[in-house]
Amino acid sequence: MAVPKKKTSKSKRNQRHAVWKAKAATAAQRALSIGKSVLSGRAQGFVYPVDDSDSEA
Repeated sequence: MAVPKKKTSKSKRNQRHAVWKAKAATAAQRALSIGKSVLSGRAQGFVYPVDDSDSEA
């Protein structure tokens, strides 16, 4: 079974954690931006399926 040979330093651990948090923050910001543009009706490059239940019924 694979076992790490040396202890990982606190700075290396913190660096990995910071990268992980930054990716999550970027994804959340992008999702919020897309959501705002869809709700305002100004979405340019985003395809949003509109439920046309009236025309199908």
